[in-house]
Amino acid sequence: MSKINELFIEKLNVINVGIESFKDDMLKQNAVVTHLEWTPPGRGNPEIIAALDKLENPNVAEKIEAANKLAVERIVNSQPVLIGFDQAINVVPGMTKKTILHAGPPITWDKMNGPMKGAVTGALVFEGLAKDIEEATELAASGEITFSPCHEHNCVGSMAGVTSASMFMHIVENKTYGNIAYTNLSEQLSKILRMGANDESVITRLNWMRDVLGPMLRDAMKLNPNGIDLRLMLAQALHMGDECHNRNVAGTTLLIQALTPYLIQTDYTTEQKKEVFDFVASSDYFSGPTWMALSKCALDAAHGIENSTIVTTMARNGVEFGIRVSGVSGNTWFTGPAQKVIGPMFAGYKPEDSGLDIGDSAITETYGIGGFAMATAPAIVALVGGTVDDAINFSTKMKEITTTENPNVTIPLLDFMGIPTGIDVQKVIQTGIMPIINTAIAHKDAGIGMIGAGITNPPVEAFEKAILALSENIQ
Repeated sequence: MSKINELFIEKLNVINVGIESFKDDMLKQNAVVTHLEWTPPGRGNPEIIAALDKLENPNVAEKIEAANKLAVERIVNSQPVLIGFDQAINVVPGMTKKTILHAGPPITWDKMNGPMKGAVTGALVFEGLAKDIEEATELAASGEITFSPCHEHNCVGSMAGVTSASMFMHIVENKTYGNIAYTNLSEQLSKILRMGANDESVITRLNWMRDVLGPMLRDAMKLNPNGIDLRLMLAQALHMGDECHNRNVAGTTLLIQALTPYLIQTDYTTEQKKEVFDFVASSDYFSGPTWMALSKCALDAAHGIENSTIVTTMARNGVEFGIRVSGVSGNTWFTGPAQKVIGPMFAGYKPEDSGLDIGDSAITETYGIGGFAMATAPAIVALVGGTVDDAINFSTKMKEITTTENPNVTIPLLDFMGIPTGIDVQKVIQTGIMPIINTAIAHKDAGIGMIGAGITNPPVEAFEKAILALSENIQ
């Protein structure tokens, strides 16, 4: 029998490149198929390919490599320490009584989505600037309120990200480089301001957080002169089964364990202390904002390094997804359309009820945890969907678009591999692999809150704009 004829009787072993539907067709024919994900660099766009070619020029590439090495060294060597809590008006740069900070890149009131508008109006009522939501809506549209991204004030904010003057903030200092980051406190439940809910129960909870929880945390940390080493605590939490974006069982336990000796020494009543401990116990998410501030603190230390292609911010405002890149200093944002979040919904809700991807919490993935560290937290798939194999594969795949591994924060299941660190714009465009983000889903309308959780990716357009700017700015 000829070799050609043998092909028709032997079992096929196929390597499929690119279009995944071809793989499915082969499987239906009982072939053994290995699928290789591949897309043309820059989606075949000549302008993007030209930018990549310029950055890959040996002289330019050498400068980029040196700059990226410095950027990731600063991320890895950062030691964020929780040093206190205080109200935003007292500590956040640029905060005023009529300033509202929001998640993601800059956006105006008229373009905000439902959840963010719900959070803004709720915050205005909380601050006493409006007597009800209707009056708050008029005030928000009047031009009297200053809206600004959290990230442009050394802050990060979950989901809608709304931060107002009276809210208590984490204060996290980078002991290695001296910069400070802030984020507000977890509201714990699903019907909360950061998810766009704004009824009387939400405002009542915010008032209690302002009057009891925040002051008690502030006074407790005044009794702790050394602060709390968050990087060490993060490493422990990952080894205990968290990924420290949407699963925070261990992190919250460790954080409240560290705070308790000081909380019980404060001058508040036993009943007030019980309220605080009951509040923390009501949801595992209490430490979620803490890891966001840690990540922001480390990444800000790497921002503004000439010629670096490392991503230092990923953030979403519910309309646009924005990134900032180390080599483009200041508050230059590269944006694309916010994406849908795909995952399980709470009972009674459908995918069409969902708002688009929103929040600054993707700062955790930018640092290397959250979706990048899902191999540490296989139980997360119950919340965001997928399988344990998916969780492991996400962590492995993110190595292809990052520059190094962080040896201070490791993944036991992957032979104690360091978390993938230093998202490189070049690698994202070259491979077509987008960063993976796990996140909550807010209802598209104001006033409702969280309705699910899932997986999403940034829009490629943000990275394409960044690569074009980098190719022009390279020195």
